[in-house]
Amino acid sequence: MLRAVFFDFVGTLITKEGENVTHQHIVGEVLRRAGREDLDVVKVWGEYEAESSALFKELAGKPYVKIRDVDTEAIRKVAEHYGFPVPEDFWEISIAMHEKYGKLFDDAVETIKALKDLGLHVGIITDSDNDYIEAHLKALGIYELFDSITTSEDAGYYKPHPRPFQLAMEKAGVKAEEAIYVGDNPAKDCVGAKNVGMISVLLDPSGTKRELWKNCDFVVSKLSEVVEIARSMLEK
Repeated sequence: MLRAVFFDFVGTLITKEGENVTHQHIVGEVLRRAGREDLDVVKVWGEYEAESSALFKELAGKPYVKIRDVDTEAIRKVAEHYGFPVPEDFWEISIAMHEKYGKLFDDAVETIKALKDLGLHVGIITDSDNDYIEAHLKALGIYELFDSITTSEDAGYYKPHPRPFQLAMEKAGVKAEEAIYVGDNPAKDCVGAKNVGMISVLLDPSGTKRELWKNCDFVVSKLSEVVEIARSMLEK
């Protein structure tokens, strides 16, 4: 019997496009503070994203380190390349820009509310620092919609390590076979969830991850389809 649905955050509840815009504004503010408006924001942002992605790829499944430190290290590497200083309050800049520019998928709120109307526990499992996710959810106006929030900071490990998923289920008081996990990363989200016995759902709006669909139990192109999956499981 289905009792809980958990969601990833970036790329699942908020759009990756919105995240890209947010990060461009972060880089733009850093360059403004440094008096380096001569630099191309999009070019510098691209290098920042590459550095950040490489650092996070190395952390998959490993013990937690603060994301604020990883992001700061990524911008420092780019700053060294161009010769500009990184503001001491870089993380505060980052959170402020996420609060301002983050964008939910159009059907995110209605999906969460529909699942709650079915009597399900609705939670988040995300690789995140606690201050980031709390600030971002509150800025989006959806913090109070979730019954539980589990971060890599809470769990002490990054996905796909089992601990984030296990801790979320402990908070919800559910067993793995009673839970769905929805994410946009087949390797971290689907594999991580399935390894602990949860049902995995991949959100792939553009169908670009087709070669990795085999890692997931279900594939949806929009969040509202998760409600139909939940309903069908409740009817069994």
